[in-house]
Amino acid sequence: MAYDPNWKPKFNPWAIALTVTLATFMEVLDTSIANVALPHIAGSLGASQDEATWVLTSYLVSSAVVLPISGWLSDRFGRKRFYLTCVALFTLCSLLCGIAPTLPFLIVARILQGAGGGGLAPSEQAILADTFPVEKRGQAFALYGMAVVVAPAIGPTLGGWITDNYNWHWIFFINLPVGLLSLWLSSRMVEDPPALVARREAARGARVDFAGLALVASGVGCLEFMLDKGQEKDWFSSQLIVGFAIAAAVLLVVFIFWEWNHEDPIVDLKLLKNRNFGTAVFLQLILGMVLFGSTVLIPQYLQTLLGYTAERAGMALSPAGFVMMFMMLVAGRLVGKFDPRILVCIGYAATAAGLYNLTRLSLDTSFATVTTWRMLQVIGLPLVFIPISTLNYVGVPTNKMNQISSLSNFARNLGGSAGTALLTTFLARTAQTHQLQLAENTGAGSYGYTHYIATVAAIARSHGQSAMQATQIAVGYAYQNMIRQATMLSYKNAFFILSVSIACLMPLPFIMRLPTKAAKPSPEQMGH
Repeated sequence: MAYDPNWKPKFNPWAIALTVTLATFMEVLDTSIANVALPHIAGSLGASQDEATWVLTSYLVSSAVVLPISGWLSDRFGRKRFYLTCVALFTLCSLLCGIAPTLPFLIVARILQGAGGGGLAPSEQAILADTFPVEKRGQAFALYGMAVVVAPAIGPTLGGWITDNYNWHWIFFINLPVGLLSLWLSSRMVEDPPALVARREAARGARVDFAGLALVASGVGCLEFMLDKGQEKDWFSSQLIVGFAIAAAVLLVVFIFWEWNHEDPIVDLKLLKNRNFGTAVFLQLILGMVLFGSTVLIPQYLQTLLGYTAERAGMALSPAGFVMMFMMLVAGRLVGKFDPRILVCIGYAATAAGLYNLTRLSLDTSFATVTTWRMLQVIGLPLVFIPISTLNYVGVPTNKMNQISSLSNFARNLGGSAGTALLTTFLARTAQTHQLQLAENTGAGSYGYTHYIATVAAIARSHGQSAMQATQIAVGYAYQNMIRQATMLSYKNAFFILSVSIACLMPLPFIMRLPTKAAKPSPEQMGH
């Protein structure tokens, strides 16, 4: 079956876009809800907080393993069939997670759920890229991006409300109606383009690269485990982390050499030689670091230093999600009318300025101020996300659409894991440094310190404490304040580093080529 450049889907492209966006919303929402419910899950199943984190880690590792190979699986078994399998697996495992009687049962269900969830995003982006012409892709990716943004924005608040008013089982049960609806609509509307059908037929009987499959699955699994558990285990002072780091490095280096020379690779690494795609993968990696990193840092700051509950922290972040939703629509419109590289540059400048603004956070910052600053911090991200998602596919053969979407999603998720791990470590280490620096000002010769101790001790004595007890209370308060200030300074440093890192990326989009309007596919791009 030859590739037909005039092929169009049977259903309205926007109906297809809405259909595949449903599953994205379900998967991203589930991830952010589970974070909030973790203490409830631990208490209900008689597990420690440390053991319960495997509910998150198992999902992330499983999802990370599937991401880079999802393009190959789509080509091999058919994109529609693979996508429906992922939706069905995610929905079924949501039911299993909801009825889990023990922690091991829940972890196994989460591993299988992650395998389904990991294949959703790459398949959906490839479906959108095939369904819409080049000039409309920006708007299509804007709709998809809205789901990616809104779900984590409302997730913590919704998760807190469900666990407070019902129980944690319902955070998984709410996936069932959405999953079943997505499955029914996708089976009716989504279809594989003729070129994809032809490639699947041609691939029948071809040998499977089992060695590449084993190398990428084990290598990515070890890397994800190392990033997720590194800070908790004190990184390379732990033999377990050292072992996983060495295993990840060896397996991934062997995987790169193996796949580069393989005639039918599981992951087509030679696509990175394409100027647009190679640059886009790097930008997606950094985007993942900033997006996931800042989404972790701000609620942590609010809960650790300002004493917010998880639900109230979620409420502080939620308005930013709706700002991003609006900006996704704006960015989708602008991509077809302006140079997308300029939009990415503006987006990076706005994001860098927003992150730098967060270095003004203090221990007295109000709820309204935090909410406003978070809204300003995310306003430029859609101007990065949408154009990069569009430029991703420029100059890439159509028969590689599935590989492109799986690799770019993998880069963003890997960036998110690495960014979160590095920032968590950075916060812990710099907080210790700041604590030592602040402690230098707590000697007997410091007027500020002695005045503080005398004031607090006088208040304690006025409430009936003895002189010795009052002094001990004052020293305790001073120590707690010092720790809070040291932690606050480490957050300020983290936001500053993120800001500078993003500002340095501003020239890079101009390496990428612009898409040619209504370009007819070349023989190579036709996939024969």
